[in-house]
Amino acid sequence: MRSVSFTGHNDIRLLHCGAEYFPALIEAFDAAQIEIYFETYIFAADETAESIKAALGRAAARGVIVNVLTDWVGTGNAQAQALQRDFDTLGVTHRSFNPWFVRGIARMHRKLCVVDRQVAFLGGLNVVDDLHDDDDASIALPAPRWDFGVRITGPLVATIHWEMAVHWARLGSISWRTRWATFQERRRARIEEAHEPVVAGLVVRDNLRNRRTIQKAYLQALGGARYSALLANPYFAPGRKMRRALTIAARRGIDVTLLLGVGQYRFQDVIARSYFPRLLKAGVRIVEYRKTQLHGKVAVIDDRWSTVGSSNYDGFSLFVNQEANVVVIDADFARTLRAHIEKGIAEGQEVTLADFEGIPWHRKAFHRIAYLVYASVLRLITWGKSVE
Repeated sequence: MRSVSFTGHNDIRLLHCGAEYFPALIEAFDAAQIEIYFETYIFAADETAESIKAALGRAAARGVIVNVLTDWVGTGNAQAQALQRDFDTLGVTHRSFNPWFVRGIARMHRKLCVVDRQVAFLGGLNVVDDLHDDDDASIALPAPRWDFGVRITGPLVATIHWEMAVHWARLGSISWRTRWATFQERRRARIEEAHEPVVAGLVVRDNLRNRRTIQKAYLQALGGARYSALLANPYFAPGRKMRRALTIAARRGIDVTLLLGVGQYRFQDVIARSYFPRLLKAGVRIVEYRKTQLHGKVAVIDDRWSTVGSSNYDGFSLFVNQEANVVVIDADFARTLRAHIEKGIAEGQEVTLADFEGIPWHRKAFHRIAYLVYASVLRLITWGKSVE
């Protein structure tokens, strides 16, 4: 497994929800002069998506090389074909990741972008309207989807560009000249253990050399926590190592709080609740966010270590999907993100052990069966590694 490369002298701006993220993205597209790499799991067919598509088209019309990668499952076969037709007309090169599962079960769940090798974007936001359910556009959300992205300038952009360029090349033909050029670019971009502000690193999960990198980043941060750990995620079904790290941190006096999404998938909610009693007994605080759809995958530990990205706390994100997070070592960034998470916690509903007292036996059995089904499926498709 490749170690994480940290670089200093970055400028990283937190972007909350689509109202901040999409205008920043479009502004970068409209300023592009050379090339754009763009990856997203979902590229919907709505007003927001049309504005992104139009900006990409304007860039291509100026002669900018525009490469767009969407996931075939996340975007859907019919929409992927419609995008292909539209992008062909606009002069944008589009590829659909793993159509008909020809490359196995892995999905491309990353949300990444690099413009002119100068500015990068990363986070949890798909190209979908903030006020509509990302599975069913006919369902209106009561408030904008709770999610985050970041805008990055500085040395880290070169690392993200290299990752995206190689990923794009792997999905098509790649010449030896291109292979050598990207290898040389990677050597120039890699700066180990930098200590200048703002220090940040790209953390990816790619089914090749980086199968456990994102989980390892979380485990190391939790293991080194001194007083607090705030973690927010929409889907909670982690492996044994992640659960153990949370309980150990809580038992040694760390204020561990989980802000979790609820209500999008009934089966997922049941699986998540099967873990709650043991975590609560260990001292982990659990809050469910019910104001709207929680989609952010973020964490702050000790007001110094933060992460924003696409990786959920479930077996698919941690052991199957291709994911991308940024780890930021900076007090100001951590304080900004912490304020958002704390606001979400204040708007949420806390879960206590009392909520599990007196639960009918058949509901307990349902929770247990849901967990066993989920665990069995993950063990099968990850060769037993999902229990780690």
